[in-house]
Amino acid sequence: MKYYNSIVETIGNTPLVKLNRVCKGIKGTILAKVEYFNPGNSVKDRIALKMIEDAEKEGKIKPGGTIIEGTSGNTGMGLALTAIAKGYKCIFTMADKQSKEKMDILRAVGAEVVVCPTNVSPEDPKSYYSVAKRLNREIPNSLYPNQYDNLSNRQAHYESTGPEIWEQTEGKITHYVSTVGTGGTMCGTAKYLKEKNPNIITVGIDTYGSVFKKYKETGIFDENEIYPYLTEGFGEDILPQNVDFDLIDLFIKVTDKDAAIMARRLSREEGLFVGWSCGSAVYGALEYLRQNPMKEDDVMVIILPDHGTRYIAKIYNDLWMKDHGFLESREFATARDIVRKRTNKGEQVVSIDKGARVGEAIQLFVKNGISQLPVTDGEHIVGSMHDSAILAQIIENPAIKDMQVHEVMGKPFKFVALDNTLDVLSSLIDKDNKALLVRDELNQIHIITQADLLGAMAG
Repeated sequence: MKYYNSIVETIGNTPLVKLNRVCKGIKGTILAKVEYFNPGNSVKDRIALKMIEDAEKEGKIKPGGTIIEGTSGNTGMGLALTAIAKGYKCIFTMADKQSKEKMDILRAVGAEVVVCPTNVSPEDPKSYYSVAKRLNREIPNSLYPNQYDNLSNRQAHYESTGPEIWEQTEGKITHYVSTVGTGGTMCGTAKYLKEKNPNIITVGIDTYGSVFKKYKETGIFDENEIYPYLTEGFGEDILPQNVDFDLIDLFIKVTDKDAAIMARRLSREEGLFVGWSCGSAVYGALEYLRQNPMKEDDVMVIILPDHGTRYIAKIYNDLWMKDHGFLESREFATARDIVRKRTNKGEQVVSIDKGARVGEAIQLFVKNGISQLPVTDGEHIVGSMHDSAILAQIIENPAIKDMQVHEVMGKPFKFVALDNTLDVLSSLIDKDNKALLVRDELNQIHIITQADLLGAMAG
């Protein structure tokens, strides 16, 4: 009889499927490594099993223990399946931007899910990183695998994904493409492939709002690159230890919208019902090829990380797509349009140095007829001021006028991507964040206010 002893024995050996319609007219062969054939429907099944088995060998978890992990959903699913096979309990922390389907799926396989806020720093006690670490400290016989810095993550792909691709392509692969989040899929696979053939080109896919691309190109961890984005499962506001930038030849950034539309195209044109980041991977790969065409005998392999069932209420929901300006049948203005109008009018951002007096800020409010000011320290944005907040403080204490700006300023305004639509922009402005900042292609900073959004919506 042929059978498996548990579900985790079915992990790996996923197929390569040739892409045809979405890459029509492109030379060479483009193959998708379809990871939703894993039992948990994602590439993360591979690392989940490896991290737990390595922890068992090292005595870090004992029978009946609890696995605690911060996850965007897919790693949690892989860990949950592994826990079922091995008799562990699971608690997962997730950012509130993750799809409801992911949370429901994890609960369906017996996991406890703790939802944490998205727009906080990784060090914040409320972040899903911090909550997972706290629970690990508090719960006896628990394991925090920490997929970001646990090198078993990268090793899992070195031992499985890389060899599979090399064997399946008979060593003919010339280009390897993957989204980069924890870095395990990208770097573990790339390490194996480059050991086999150092000339293989490795392309990492990043998202707007993530630090990877700029860090690769400049070596600078720029916090100004960090701002909210909707795509799930990759891009980071930290530098995980699993990311080895020497193994990634270059990065391509992809917008939320382009990724969502490509994912839907893969479903309809290739029969591949895939997740949002899969759209990012394919769109980014095609962007790379527009500038760097392949030859006829070249072979590109793109990792498709997960399944479309995780995103039924989002990118596969027409109303959700329209509400976010992602369906091309409906025109939506973007941050780029607002910046273009400002530039055409010769308008520039009015800001104030953190060492200036509050009285000087008040003069700028009045002189320019504005309500908010970014606060600068040299070339960096370090805070913000809003007229209503300053007014309330002066009423309580008139002496504030002679204080320095940094003594009373608020948090910096959030940075957003140029191609974010009005729907997304308006959702990011609230009582705690009165304006948004955006960098153009020349790295010039522009401000977007509530008035700008109303003006754009009014046409």
